[in-house]
Amino acid sequence: MTHQNSITGMILAGGRGTRMGRVDKGLQPFRGATLAAHVLLRLAPQVAGVAINANRNQATYEAMGAPVWPDDMQGYEGPLAGLQTGLRRCATELLLTAPCDSPFLPADLAQRLLAALREQDADLAVAVTMEADESGDAYQRVHPVFSLVKTGVLPQLSAYLDSGARRMDGWYKSIRVAQVLFDDAAAFRNINTLADLKDMEKPAARPALQAGGDPDAMDVEQAQRVIHDYIEPVRTVEKVALRAALDRVLAADIVSPISVPAHDNSAMDGYAFRGAELLAGAPTTFRITAVVLAGRPCALRIGPGECVRIMTGGVMPEGLDTVLPQELAAAITADSVTVAPGSIATGANRRFKGEDLMAGAPALRKGKTVRPADLGLIASLGIAEVAVRRRLRVAFFSTGDELRSIGEPLDAGCIYDSNRYTLYGMLRRLGCDVVDMGTVPDDPRALEEALRSACESADAVLTTGGVSSGDVDYIRRIMAELGEVAFWKMNMRPGRPMAFGRIGSNGRGAYLFGLPGNPVAAMVGFYFFARPALLRMMGAESALPVLRARSAQAIRKKPGRTEYQRGILSVNGDGEREVRITGSQGSGILRSMSEANCMVVLPAAQGDAAVGDLVDVVLFDGLV
Repeated sequence: MTHQNSITGMILAGGRGTRMGRVDKGLQPFRGATLAAHVLLRLAPQVAGVAINANRNQATYEAMGAPVWPDDMQGYEGPLAGLQTGLRRCATELLLTAPCDSPFLPADLAQRLLAALREQDADLAVAVTMEADESGDAYQRVHPVFSLVKTGVLPQLSAYLDSGARRMDGWYKSIRVAQVLFDDAAAFRNINTLADLKDMEKPAARPALQAGGDPDAMDVEQAQRVIHDYIEPVRTVEKVALRAALDRVLAADIVSPISVPAHDNSAMDGYAFRGAELLAGAPTTFRITAVVLAGRPCALRIGPGECVRIMTGGVMPEGLDTVLPQELAAAITADSVTVAPGSIATGANRRFKGEDLMAGAPALRKGKTVRPADLGLIASLGIAEVAVRRRLRVAFFSTGDELRSIGEPLDAGCIYDSNRYTLYGMLRRLGCDVVDMGTVPDDPRALEEALRSACESADAVLTTGGVSSGDVDYIRRIMAELGEVAFWKMNMRPGRPMAFGRIGSNGRGAYLFGLPGNPVAAMVGFYFFARPALLRMMGAESALPVLRARSAQAIRKKPGRTEYQRGILSVNGDGEREVRITGSQGSGILRSMSEANCMVVLPAAQGDAAVGDLVDVVLFDGLV
């Protein structure tokens, strides 16, 4: 998100909250967490950090993992008192506020308010929605507690409060204000009473996370966009020793402190001289006046008709610009070398200072995963430590009464759990810290407990099984109770029952991917949906390279849904890429996945593919 690091978020929970009984409004339980925890879960990905403005129950709010800022003013003076405190304590240029009782706030609130603030050169940007009055007439409703404000306007706010005024929108007259129209008025709903709380406990038919379309049958491309737009990278950065940076994601550009190479130098063992002194059409003989070794520059000035014996990497003496490899010399004596006409071009075999990198230039860009060659490049710059994103912590478990772990007896009707092993391998390949939670039976209480435990300790949670429409498939329902479900059914094969959403418990939250239970479908879901999301969380973008290959056989497919078929890519006798299907494409046949080296991607609009047709292919190499 643009300029995310310039914004601090603050949840306004400083009121008495007496409308809802003895429990603080922000601490009212709602869908498996508290109202404030839901707001925190939505606000945190949009800003550099979040604080909570609260005047009581401060320890409870602090347990959510955010600092608590009580009002500097005394006596519960309203949200403006909280805003004043936030502006005084905020360490960033901008402060974004949201109330503790609005758990559906937009995921792009900060982004859109910031864009308007910049475009209109305003001091404050505020959310606005179109609503209808009792007669049905439309009007604009301003939401002053959903605002982005520059910290520099603190004096104007303090002067307004010193006058005794307390209206949230009353102090706007002294500053420049940008109004931002949001289409989804429901995203700004606040829960004021226990009746409101009970009424909103049930998940909305189209949750705020939904990005349009029918969640019962979301297209692949649409689902990938929803995930990409919603996921935010982790913000925690740590410095590690160079060797420990392998397979980590760079959190900042690596800027070269030196030029590489630091001097003009020779690319060959040979003889360095001035190319302009070569004779046209006749041999040229140079007198050898010095020997230049790598790491030992020559301080002598080389005169006309002279040269130096130079080794690979040796610094070129001032004025010399050409190196003749020793094997190309026409004649060599103890103190001279002869160059045949036309055997070497002026400037040959000379490496220039900064040819690889100039001082001050970026050597590696933020977001790159560090590979062995990168370690060498960074070492060549003399850099011993690098800033990287912290490792993602990913929890995963399988669901199903029929599953048995390796080493357990295989009862009738049961199967060994293979999904946890494929997930483990793919997660480790991504460089994640993994938490294997084993298998969980088809029991709602056990599943809810497992999901709560997982989201309280991990950044993302992966499950396999339990997201289809069966009577004992509980994951989707529990996801809706603990948070939100963006989609749970896909227009694809294999992997139609697959869910994505977000869950929370005790102030902590995690993205959740509910993968299908069939082994191949689980891998396809991970490969094309979970993997890019996790990489995005790590701050790395890694689009899968798509190749085109000719089909070696006819492939049957009905238009209407995307299909992923396992294939073997090779090169035919004409030198063209050719792909054939591995055989039966049943989603439970893991052996065909093991035999494959690629996935053939057949878009939803495509029908049958004939022999010789070009199809899209994604290689597995290094991924599964």
